[in-house]
Amino acid sequence: MQSAEQAIQVAEVLTEALPYIQKFTGKTVVVKFGGNAMTDEALQNSFARDIVLMKAVGMNPIVVHGGGPQIGELLTKLDIKSEFIEGMRVTDSATMDVVEMVLGASVNKQIVSLINRNGGQAIGVTGKDGSLIQAKKLQFRRNAPEMTSTEIIDIGHVGEVRSINRAVIDLLVQSDFIPVIAPIGVGEDGASYNINADLVAGKVAEVLQAEKLMLLTNVAGLQNKEGEVLTGLSTERVDELIADGTIYGGMLPKIACALDAVKSGVASAHIVDGRVPHAVLLEIFTDTGVGTLIKRR
Repeated sequence: MQSAEQAIQVAEVLTEALPYIQKFTGKTVVVKFGGNAMTDEALQNSFARDIVLMKAVGMNPIVVHGGGPQIGELLTKLDIKSEFIEGMRVTDSATMDVVEMVLGASVNKQIVSLINRNGGQAIGVTGKDGSLIQAKKLQFRRNAPEMTSTEIIDIGHVGEVRSINRAVIDLLVQSDFIPVIAPIGVGEDGASYNINADLVAGKVAEVLQAEKLMLLTNVAGLQNKEGEVLTGLSTERVDELIADGTIYGGMLPKIACALDAVKSGVASAHIVDGRVPHAVLLEIFTDTGVGTLIKRR
């Protein structure tokens, strides 16, 4: 039996969450699922319950997932060597087959099953289903001090989003399902493309004009040079932090994705610490949150 103190704590949590639940009822939230949250069993289940609760209180969660470690693991088992250029996996035809197998079948179905086991109704799709993600080949350009011109490098079946067919997502949401999207796109010639999951989540959020884009990651959030987590940032402030070198390295593409989404009409973007149990709910339904919030104003 709960003590009176425990009961009061529960009541305080619910009271704090209530205005947020009222504010976001009927709103769309796009969540990129990745990092530790994807590989730790306890975090997997807390994530699934967060998504189910969001749906239960009237929100429309859309899940986009990655799967880099799982792809790397299967490539190693199959003795297919991986090559990376500036963090991007070179994806030949054999590697693309593995990417489709892992993202479109194994990982996607695991996440669908996870959400369903926790009381939700999820349906998994890849970007190839209904031409959901129309893609084009990524033109990777590299500049080096010793070069007089830009070098164009062929990294195979790596793509970028050309357009999103929102009718597919609308159909699922209107049927009361939670869409779980694998970031595989299809080109005009029918070729498959591996696309960065953050970028897919950002583009889906833009097309749906979502209330929130949430990118789960393995860090506490965007930090200043003293290691303090920054939040409540305007797009102008983020541009300043990029210019002065506070944002650099591996965080830069993620922040750029969040920034593009907000500048394109998404109300807010969040870099969320996926190592924290129930990180999604804490960021949405509490005053303090567990990450970095970027907003239009």
